Amino acid sequence: MKLGTALTPNATKAMLLGSGELGKELVISLQRFGVEVIAVDRYPNAPAHALAHRAYVIDMTDGKALKALIAKEKPHFIIPEIEALSTSALVEIEAEGNCTVVPNARAIQLTMNREGIRTLAAETLQIPTSSYAFAETFKELKAAVDNGIGYPCFVKPTMSSSGKGQSMVTTDHELIAAWGYAKNSARVDTGKVIVEGKIDFDIEITLLTVRALNADGVVETYFCEPIGHTQESGDYRESWQPQIMTSQALANAQQIAKKITDAMGGLGLFGVELFICGDDVWFSEVSPRPHDTGLVTLLTQVQSEFDLHARAILGLPVNVQLKSPGASVVILSPIHAQGLIYNDLEKALSVPNTDVRLFGKFEAFLNRRMGVALAIADSADTARKNAAQAANMVVITTN
Repeated sequence: MKLGTALTPNATKAMLLGSGELGKELVISLQRFGVEVIAVDRYPNAPAHALAHRAYVIDMTDGKALKALIAKEKPHFIIPEIEALSTSALVEIEAEGNCTVVPNARAIQLTMNREGIRTLAAETLQIPTSSYAFAETFKELKAAVDNGIGYPCFVKPTMSSSGKGQSMVTTDHELIAAWGYAKNSARVDTGKVIVEGKIDFDIEITLLTVRALNADGVVETYFCEPIGHTQESGDYRESWQPQIMTSQALANAQQIAKKITDAMGGLGLFGVELFICGDDVWFSEVSPRPHDTGLVTLLTQVQSEFDLHARAILGLPVNVQLKSPGASVVILSPIHAQGLIYNDLEKALSVPNTDVRLFGKFEAFLNRRMGVALAIADSADTARKNAAQAANMVVITTN
């Protein structure tokens, strides 16, 4: 692999589609190799905009606008960070053969819509999943629940992120509200929702799975240590690494993760979400990009998930070695405002072996993720306590 110099005619150029906190860290990892980065988002002053060589604000679901920007910038790599994209435009661009869509346009199409990835996993690859059905009307949703999925169940948009539009439903009278919430909160209304039966699992993990070239130039699959996490309303609140599980469960998890990522193809890091009960493993979802629960790897691994993604994209060797057990806890905004002030950082950073990463978001909403507290320790349990202590010490105000 040859890499050029940013801001010169021989630059190696990467365009991020989506420029949130995960994109910000990826910019840092790419720029360590001298890559010229163009950050794109739907709103100004997104976190990665501050670090990229150039920044743009467009509607990325507008295929014409997206293709025009790509034609203007001529990136070597197009790296999606979000689901709300014109995938048809990416398919056309990939077919022209002038740049690489990461990991590939088909994978982006499959994972932006829960229908595509669930059908691939459960029906094509025969991977264990929860029971599920898709519904275009409330009547279809009610029939699916009554005819086998039952309660409790989860109703979700087929296209959303960070838990938006997701509800756990336990009774008939909650179903209509869940239907409305899923329809109104989708990133893009596909006309369908998905309803999933509840699995009685012990733990939920993210298995960061990397498809990268080995020393012989052959694609190889690498696995980070499993990451445990907790969620509220489908959105990550805390993660830790490693998550302890049986050797058989880990082997089963790795087998499922390899099967789904092999089917998607390409190079890069994938966040594979799985349910674990004893030795049994069920597939939940996969993201063809760094995962929010993987923020913990900023302290725990020799190469963070962002370093791994950047290296895999560029055709460079990767190292998934764990340095230390650790944890991350999100810092949420208690207010809706602009121009936030972060107080008592010195107190948070006085907790042993901790760090704080503030994302630099221009505007806050109630419970919007504004940063993360990280900790390493001799055990994940101790790290979790320290990270939570540090996160709770950060006070967000406007004065």
